[in-house]
Amino acid sequence: MKEDGDESLKSSSKEEENVVGYHSTNVKKVRLNSTLTALLDDPILADVPKKPTLLDVDTLISLELGSAMRISVLKLDGTIIDVAIMNSASLKDLKLAIKKKVNEMEQSKMGHRHISWKHVWANFCLAHHNEKILDDSSALQDFGIRNNSQVHFVPYVMSKNSRRHSRRRKHRFFHGLNKCT
Repeated sequence: MKEDGDESLKSSSKEEENVVGYHSTNVKKVRLNSTLTALLDDPILADVPKKPTLLDVDTLISLELGSAMRISVLKLDGTIIDVAIMNSASLKDLKLAIKKKVNEMEQSKMGHRHISWKHVWANFCLAHHNEKILDDSSALQDFGIRNNSQVHFVPYVMSKNSRRHSRRRKHRFFHGLNKCT
């Protein structure tokens, strides 16, 4: 009988420890999140995204150390956004940084809003000193883009020859698959 009482006391004390441990873990998480929010609201850290990834933080640290650059992007509506990328970045890296920054801004302003980046890059390109940058694999430094440079969007329509797959090829490809089955 006494053993049953001891067992029930042990199990209730274990349950209390679990509940206390659960609450203390939650309290720590809430404190951490509130501290992080307060830090990110500081004007000095205004360039840090609201939900930073390790890559974002690494790029910002590299920017402070001089191995990354900040580029201003002039949009067609006249607004300017700043993106931070590594010094060795290619046009593709810049496009990804622009996409991420614009999507983040749109998300914070309007909630979920879909932008067709395929359409954007099919109809516009980036230019620096009126020189269009078209090759995704080209290094930005080859175009004279350095820290604090500005690039801007210019209208550009890809020629049919430069597109990777035309509709006709896709159709022929899928049509051939149907014949095989």
